[in-house]
Amino acid sequence: MKRKYLRHTRASELDVIEHLSELTQHSELIGEIKDTADLLAADKATRGDLKILSRVLRELRYAFKVFTPYRRDRKVTVFGSARTQPDDPVWHQVELYGRRMAEEGWMVVTGAGGGIMEAAHQGSGREMAMGLNILLPFEQEANPVINGDPKLVNLKYFFTRKLLFVKEVHAVVSCPGGFGTQDEAFETLTLVQTGKRDLMPLVFLDKPGGTYWASWLEFVTTELMDQGMISPSDMSLFKVTDDVEEAVEEVLGFYSVYNSMRFVRDRLILRLHSEPDNDLVERLNEEFSDIVESGRIQKASTHRLEADDEHLQDLPRLSFVFNRKAVGRLRELVNVLNESLGPDDGSRDG
Repeated sequence: MKRKYLRHTRASELDVIEHLSELTQHSELIGEIKDTADLLAADKATRGDLKILSRVLRELRYAFKVFTPYRRDRKVTVFGSARTQPDDPVWHQVELYGRRMAEEGWMVVTGAGGGIMEAAHQGSGREMAMGLNILLPFEQEANPVINGDPKLVNLKYFFTRKLLFVKEVHAVVSCPGGFGTQDEAFETLTLVQTGKRDLMPLVFLDKPGGTYWASWLEFVTTELMDQGMISPSDMSLFKVTDDVEEAVEEVLGFYSVYNSMRFVRDRLILRLHSEPDNDLVERLNEEFSDIVESGRIQKASTHRLEADDEHLQDLPRLSFVFNRKAVGRLRELVNVLNESLGPDDGSRDG
């Protein structure tokens, strides 16, 4: 009985120490923010620069506050034109996609406007919708599904909005649109390709028989890949489709075995829903040795520096020294894990 009490006491002490350590780290970061503000005064920053920084900090603080309660909920961002009308086949395609993802328990994040954004929210419904509205002289009214909802954030700057579109979600689906859609699609691809954003499924969804993304894919293939401006494996980072169920499966299938990734010092940790056997680990080492900087791909236990991801502590893991360059090949490794260990009955882990 005494030993049990001592173990409980020691565990409680460790919890207190970890909590105090976390508070200390938070305080240090807040102190750095304050120090930066003081440096701005010493730099005699212009009023215009200060106004930008002040607005950005306030926008992000509020946005993080809104998203925090939903951080563990799977979310998909949907990009597309604000000008698409309800009688357009693309509208119905996106509305169906929003509905299907909501049925699978996913929240749908859009720019909160009309067109494609409204279609996605019509499909998901208000409860499963989140919005990031940009304040413009035109096209700025939030769509009726999300308007007035506490999950709606109004933003002045495109760059803060784009950060949230990518940072807070687990997949991105791009639908036909104008300059803004192309900008968002290419930036998201760039962030994933360069490792500035963790791996996630990127889908380019068109209307049935549509040519918007098919023409785009032809350009990317002939003018980028064939000219050596991107690697062939970069084509594995995204999927072009005109089928809603295929678009849904691309997202759900990605997370059927793979859960998330994290770097711990020089090692990449892949958290999985199922543990690979030794034969599969050996296969990975044979097929993906080109992306291993040193050593081998191996099974791993939870690292102590992952303590802040408590809900993921019991997941199986793979660990290796990733070269941080061939992200397309890393995506292909994840595909092998999902195909080898994924469920055969069509069910998916959330």
